[in-house]
Amino acid sequence: MSSNPVIDAARKTFETNKHWADLAISQVTDDKLRQRLHQETNSIIVVMKHVSGNLQSRWTNFLTEDGEKEWRNRDDEFIDTFGSREEGVTYWEKGWDCLFQSLQQLKDADLGRTVTIRGEEHSVPLALQRSLGHTCYHVGQIILMSRMSCGPEWEVLTIPRGQSGDYNSRVWGAESYKSIAQNTDSENQ
Repeated sequence: MSSNPVIDAARKTFETNKHWADLAISQVTDDKLRQRLHQETNSIIVVMKHVSGNLQSRWTNFLTEDGEKEWRNRDDEFIDTFGSREEGVTYWEKGWDCLFQSLQQLKDADLGRTVTIRGEEHSVPLALQRSLGHTCYHVGQIILMSRMSCGPEWEVLTIPRGQSGDYNSRVWGAESYKSIAQNTDSENQ
């Protein structure tokens, strides 16, 4: 693992977002995984396919090849071609594995390098942020669609609505939480 804070922060944020997406996907039935909420939207499994295709293209030989590979068929990513949920999840994991293997290989010196995406030059930190932003955008879609599909059976992924104070007290301790809140209040006056 890198000891560079830029690489480590990106990796951790990717890991967290994948975890949330996986939790959301696990709550959705097979039929809801393939259901589009509107005729102009994609199903969850299609968004998963697109994310994976993008990650595979961007992160295969990240430092040495253009991020838009000739073998990528982006248009096909928006068509559900999976025979089963398992096939879709396997493809999803393939993209994430490619990403995490590439991130593991990045060195501090690589942050000063330039890579290309569709022929456009990007610094490595910018390419990292571009990929992170794109991936998190689609993870948000997956979570929202999953939430809507599950209805009242949805299990909250983070802090349940109306329970932030309880959570903060439990994590920080009641006294610590109060002192932080008081310090913030006095700073804002």
